Amino acid sequence: MALRRFYNEIKGLKVKELPSYVKPMLSVDYAKKTVQRGLDNYHAKYIQTNSVDPLFHVCFGGMIFSYLVALPEERRHLEHQQHAKEHGH
Repeated sequence: MALRRFYNEIKGLKVKELPSYVKPMLSVDYAKKTVQRGLDNYHAKYIQTNSVDPLFHVCFGGMIFSYLVALPEERRHLEHQQHAKEHGH
């Protein structure tokens, strides 16, 4: 959705105008404001309505995080298994 909006905004610009349009979006202040706006929207949508969804978000986020942390070890284990299988161990 955000990419579509961004595309529609830059669609009418000329190539020479594009860097001056995009440059302010790459600043730290713009990123901070965007994150703050996202947190405000999340708070209004889930926290103020007493929704149980934030609990689900934390649970699934923790599961995904733990999977990503364990992934390199699992890949090493699978590579070792494949190597052992190829060499008849």
